[in-house]
Amino acid sequence: MKKHIGLVVKDDGNARRQADRFEHWLVKKGLTVLRRPIGITAEKPSQGSRKRSPKSLACVFVLGGDGTFLSAVRWIGGQQTPIIGVKFGEVGFLAETTEDRLCEVAEAILADQFATRPQIRLQIQALRGGVEIARESVFNDVVINKGALARLARIRTHIDDQFLTDYRADGLIVATPTGSTAYSLAAGGPIIHPSVPGILITPICPFTLTNRPLMVPDSAVISIQLAEDASDIMLTCDGQVGMKIDERDTIIISKSPNPVQMITLPDHNYFDVLKAKLKWSGGRV
Repeated sequence: MKKHIGLVVKDDGNARRQADRFEHWLVKKGLTVLRRPIGITAEKPSQGSRKRSPKSLACVFVLGGDGTFLSAVRWIGGQQTPIIGVKFGEVGFLAETTEDRLCEVAEAILADQFATRPQIRLQIQALRGGVEIARESVFNDVVINKGALARLARIRTHIDDQFLTDYRADGLIVATPTGSTAYSLAAGGPIIHPSVPGILITPICPFTLTNRPLMVPDSAVISIQLAEDASDIMLTCDGQVGMKIDERDTIIISKSPNPVQMITLPDHNYFDVLKAKLKWSGGRV
């Protein structure tokens, strides 16, 4: 039986040209290729009707940056299809290899000479009056933030039904360890190794300076609600889908039962990527 390979491609000239060559190479090997271009389009959170990738895919190659990878993860959904990111241009945290090694790495993957590392994603449920109005999964983060002219948000937060605090802040980020190097890092959150089993809560510009980033076990269920009349507040999932929320809504965040199966290579080191991306050096600055 022919293997079916998924190919998710950034909307970029260089990525498209490389994808053309790679697709031709795969077809010559007798493989069937399902190619999915990615453009920058806004979406609304779904209730499960979004079209997903076929279950027949043996693996998915992502040619592009971290944004393209997140789009590919959304396309796969809860299916446990192995996925690998191929870097174009700048170093990406989610890329496992580079475009110049694409065919070499693909040879090993097609021969089943690879391992996968499951990485946590979060399940997001939005309730209004106890009725579900949206459900999403995120690989990096879910963000609640206010518009430019809105007053500080007051975000009431519970952990496992126990009251934690009312965050008065520009917003709140709930991130996976994978997402700790994204928006949470810019907001002052710590870097968490992707294999650490936890969920990170990071306030954005909190009014109370003692409101610091907090990491909870990945078994925790986080409940969030706006604590007063609110306007111009958005809920955004992985920076790709969003919806307006208000004090009527309750957001439930928990670990998804469906992790992302990241293809890993023996010569790829997370800390090397971290040092390159953050421009860390071993000497004096």
